[in-house]
Order: sequence, then structure tokens, then C-alpha cells
Amino acid sequence: MACAQTGSGKTAAFCFPIISGIMKGKEFGQRGGRTAYPLGLILSPTRELSVQIHEEARKFAYQTGVRVVVAYGGAPISQQLRELERGVDILVATPGRLVDLLERARVSLQMIKYLALDEADRMLDMGFEPQIRKIVEQMDMPPSGVRQTMLFSATFPKEIQRLASDFLSGYIFLSVGRVGSSTDLIVQRVEFVLQSDKRSHLMDLLHAQRANGAHGKEREYALRSFKSGQTPILVATDVAARGLDIPHVAHVINFDLPNDIDDYVHRIGRTGRAGKSGLATAFFNEDNANLARPLAGLMQESNQEVPAWLARYAVIFGGNPPLIRLVVLSITSTAAMDMLALELPVLGTESIPLPQNQLDSWFLVLCSVRVCTFST
Repeated sequence: MACAQTGSGKTAAFCFPIISGIMKGKEFGQRGGRTAYPLGLILSPTRELSVQIHEEARKFAYQTGVRVVVAYGGAPISQQLRELERGVDILVATPGRLVDLLERARVSLQMIKYLALDEADRMLDMGFEPQIRKIVEQMDMPPSGVRQTMLFSATFPKEIQRLASDFLSGYIFLSVGRVGSSTDLIVQRVEFVLQSDKRSHLMDLLHAQRANGAHGKEREYALRSFKSGQTPILVATDVAARGLDIPHVAHVINFDLPNDIDDYVHRIGRTGRAGKSGLATAFFNEDNANLARPLAGLMQESNQEVPAWLARYAVIFGGNPPLIRLVVLSITSTAAMDMLALELPVLGTESIPLPQNQLDSWFLVLCSVRVCTFST
């Protein structure tokens, strides 16, 4: 079970041992049959990540005789079947497409010696646990004591710990850096931007450069265009947040922040890879208050400067949704003044004047800087 920061080379960490083991064993998958019998299986959550792993594994296996094939959903199965019939030693696949191939009896797992699950936490987040368990526990895959199993992830939540205990036998836990943290090669910048101002602020950052959208059937083309440098800007949903290794990404902009700090770590991990520096900018507003404390903590751990306003948000909201915590103040008429200025450490310092006729009231000050008075 290996956990490492994004961009630290996890793909090579499982590809090289699998290729080396197949070469040392001098056993290769059967060629030319209707059913493929791979020796190594690599599961990944998305077609984009599967394609990337396939491309990297083919480079690593160049002139070794080890044949790597990829299979994923959302594409015609006929071409993938033809590739499988030509023989496969290492199969890279998404869980859904692999289950389909197994049920068609076009792939058998009885010869598997190496099983790798990449971005295992992401696969669980996407609801693939039933398919993964079916593949590992209900098909013809050898038991954990016979095969070598590797789980790779940038985070290590309880769900992954449970999966590791079920799939691994006497396993070693290897952690590089702090689990769930970010590399200090990424300069993190958080800017307070109102929801209504996000678009114009983004345009100021991009300076009207051409952008490419990653969605639907155009996703692979958009990624290829971005990787080649033909398109300098890629606009994407969370499909591009995990695992994708695109060289020379200089700047990641979180137009909408995710709800979870682990997803933020994965997103900014598209830059600052393989020892290179990068920049990550996040647009933050009151809708992201629940992320304030973990975001400030992550920036501190990565030796980043935390904006003073974000630190105040972290103290006030403490990771809780806004409008939950109340500050209750009791003001009595013994105050010998016509006006009282109350200093509130809410989103900066703001003075709220209290008229004389309200000094005998209770004031409920909500964290969203709204003041309500109730007569006693």
C-alpha cells in the first residue's frame, strides 16, 4: 500500500516491478486465442488515466517483449477485442469495462501474478467498489497469497484502509511525504473573489488566451491538444483532477473550489510535477467557508503564506458551514454612552454602531455579518 504526493511518480513505481517480474519469470500471456490471459492487471478510475498509464507502460516495456493493452468504457469494444486477441501481458482497464470483458469470457484472470490499483481512493469515490470486489473476489483471480497486489493513492481514508486489509496479505504501508498533503514546489495563491466577479477575474488571469473544453466525446482530443501545447489553456471538470500527468503545466486555477481538501490537493497536483515548480490559484468566497481551516492548514504545511483574511475565516468558521455558530452579546443600560462601537473579528474588523434605545437588547451576531436584535 503506497501513498505519495501527486506528481511523485507512482505510475513508474508499479509499472517497472510488473514488467521486471514478467521478464524474470520468462512467462508471457497466451497469444492469438479468443480469451486473453494477462499476467498483470492495472485498474484505474477513468479512461483518460487508463490511456495515460497505457502510454507510459508501453514506453517502459519498449523492446522487452512485454505487451501492454488498454480497455475502457465509452469507446467501441471491437478494437479493444482485436488488441486483446493479439495477446496481452499487462492489461490496463477501468473496472466497468473489465467486468464486461470478463462476463463475455474475453478475458480470464486465472494467470494474474500482479494486480495494481491506481488512484484507489478515486475509484471508491466514483462508486466502483462493487465492481472492484467482483473482479478481485468473485472471478477467477488467484488469491492474495499467490498474486502480488499493489494499491496506490495520494490519500489514505478509512475506506482505502478497509480495502487494503481485504485485498492485501501481510502488506507493507509505504508513505512518501505527508499523506494527503501537497508538495512545496507548488506556489499556492488564494484570492477572495465574489461569485459574481469570478468570470471577469478569470479573464484578467488568462488574458484572453484560447481555451479548450474537456467534456464528452471531445475529452481525449482536448487533452491531446493541451498536452501538445497547441491549446495553451484547458477548461475541465474533476475529470482532470486526478492522476493525469501533463508536462509543463505552469498554472492551475480553481474557479470553483471543491468541497473536500483531498480533491483540492489532487487538482493542484496537475502542476509542480516531477520536481518542477508550479502555481495554483484558487477563487475563494463565503460559499467555501467550510474549506477555510483545512486549506489554511495545508498551505502552512507546504510553507505557503496564508492570507490574513483566510486565517480569520479559519478561526471563525473552523471548518463548519456558515450561519451555524452564533456569538451572543448581552448589552446593559448601565453603559453611560449614547453610542457603542462594537468591534467584530468577522471577515476583517467592522464597526457596528448600536443606538441608545437598543442597549437593553440581546444581539445575535451571525458569522455572515448579519445583525438581528430581539427585545428582552
